[in-house]
Amino acid sequence: MTSREKKLYTAIPSQINPVQVLELVHKGSVTSKYMHILKSVSEIADDVISQWLNINVKTFRSYKSKNVKIKEDLQEHTLMLLSLMRHGEEVFGDTETFNTWLDTDNFFLNWKKPNVYLNTISGIQFVDDQLTGMEYGDNA
Repeated sequence: MTSREKKLYTAIPSQINPVQVLELVHKGSVTSKYMHILKSVSEIADDVISQWLNINVKTFRSYKSKNVKIKEDLQEHTLMLLSLMRHGEEVFGDTETFNTWLDTDNFFLNWKKPNVYLNTISGIQFVDDQLTGMEYGDNA
């Protein structure tokens, strides 16, 4: 990740609120470059990220290799995932441990893996709420 991309990533709050998301989306500052950042920081396979974003793998690969404007719903989804990645890194201390948690059946999620919820905004918020609960000792 370049220093400019790192700067963009660290500017995204680890617990982003809807007003912040709308502000960034309506400014038009969220381009497909953010998908490249998502791929870099998450260390997740392209097929999994494309499932989260509800796009096919070919489209995801095309977007992450170019810096083009993307639809607003995809901008929002990408921002929310990046914010979740930041929050997960804060809670678990590193990306690898967070990714392991995302891919592990969880008692508090009816024995589902947290990553199955990441294809919707409400699912991302649900997983983020689980992270917040963990910060305060509510669950694991």
